[in-house]
Amino acid sequence: MALKIKNGDTVQVRSGKDRGKRGKVIRVLPREGQVVIEGVNVITRHRKARPGTPQAGIIKQESPIAASKVMVFHEQHEKAVRIGFRFLADGKKVRYCKICNQTLE
Repeated sequence: MALKIKNGDTVQVRSGKDRGKRGKVIRVLPREGQVVIEGVNVITRHRKARPGTPQAGIIKQESPIAASKVMVFHEQHEKAVRIGFRFLADGKKVRYCKICNQTLE
């Protein structure tokens, strides 16, 4: 499944316990249809001290969230917007905002 969200995008959560939160995409998991967002869906892990473990104890980390629950946040409109694909004259595929038809990238 091709996702319209890429690493480094600022996104806004549209549903779930973190609804309304914004964050930067850290990692995209296209096969699972999920994304990892900075500061969203934070879970607590209890990690045991072992050789090779960088940090032991209680660790907070971001967990993946379904890509269908987030939308790209557009700074010009100051809200989450739908994203589409189009081809430029030179044949390059780009993403664009469906409100203002401005290309993203």
